[in-house]
Amino acid sequence: MKIAFVYDVIYPYVKGGVEKRVWELATRLTRRGHEVHLFGMKFWDGEDILFREGIWLHGICPAHNLYTGGRRSFWKPFYFSICLIPSLLREKFDIIDCQQFPYFSCITTGFVSKMKKIPLTITWIEVWGDYWYEYIGKMGFLGKIIERDVARFLYPTIAVSRFTANRFEMTYHKPINSVIPIGIDTGKINAIFPSTEQSDIIFVGRLIKEKNADLLVKAVALALPEYPELRVLIIGEGPEKKKIEITIKQKNLEKIVKIQSFYDSHDDLTSRLKASKIFVLPSTREGFGISALEALACGLPVVTINHPANAMCDLINENNGFLCSLSAEDLANTICLALQRHKEMRTSCILSAELYDWEIILSDIEAFYRSVITDYTFRK
Repeated sequence: MKIAFVYDVIYPYVKGGVEKRVWELATRLTRRGHEVHLFGMKFWDGEDILFREGIWLHGICPAHNLYTGGRRSFWKPFYFSICLIPSLLREKFDIIDCQQFPYFSCITTGFVSKMKKIPLTITWIEVWGDYWYEYIGKMGFLGKIIERDVARFLYPTIAVSRFTANRFEMTYHKPINSVIPIGIDTGKINAIFPSTEQSDIIFVGRLIKEKNADLLVKAVALALPEYPELRVLIIGEGPEKKKIEITIKQKNLEKIVKIQSFYDSHDDLTSRLKASKIFVLPSTREGFGISALEALACGLPVVTINHPANAMCDLINENNGFLCSLSAEDLANTICLALQRHKEMRTSCILSAELYDWEIILSDIEAFYRSVITDYTFRK
């Protein structure tokens, strides 16, 4: 198959769950003999089209800052979607897989799908609904309308978690065609040795408001009387970094909490995970939670927030992690409990992650793509 993935940012130039999922699928599909193209903003120097690790990368417009005032930009994804049209029209694909967010690309790929008679599937990472008002205030009605209109498209759909599929079906009263989660390479993770730099608590994620890294800092301050030698590592980049640094300073935690930018090598991240005791991501909005899954594969219990927009909750059970409320006090108490029990939970964490091995997931997505292509051909 000749497959096109559409998302405005491309891994490893930008590191995040969606980007990582697309990249992992692309590299593995290539190894199985498929021709894979990624369409996104251009984050590299030189030619607009780059061949890297067997994948064709199409930089269709200059890269720009994703965030304005701490929020995802509205007009820049719109500009990307306009630039996408001529780039997609130049080639013929067997199928296009467009990531649902930030929505405008779905409209563009829908147009190209009709023009060139190419099967299209839309992959849903999250369903925001009324959360749009919390995200951008009164203007949230625009985001909600755009999301609703994209949800009404008749193209086949994928959800990256049962959680997202349920929210989609409850909100828009139509089924998701297939649930295909994010995967991990369990064999590779098992082969990596722990870092010599150890920590007790590790956080991995974009430093944006919804991930609540500042709440983690406040909880650590409350947990210190019980664990005075705590070592905390926050790995991430984003618009909330300055706020987090101020909170660390206010709580006198400069020697306790360290902030580290995303590693160039994912193996280095895995090594740091393996050198920690528990993984804490107090997020209130996750479409899946790839970093949490990788932490489980490394044997770390996961602590996260019990919130209706947090898909990580689907990964957690009584044997591999803990859910708590969005308060520093409850988070601190839960962190202390996780530190007490992390050794006994290690095996259960690893076993729960093995269900998400990439080889299983890759076979599922190949089968889904082929069924979409077959159905499209039959309908023509």
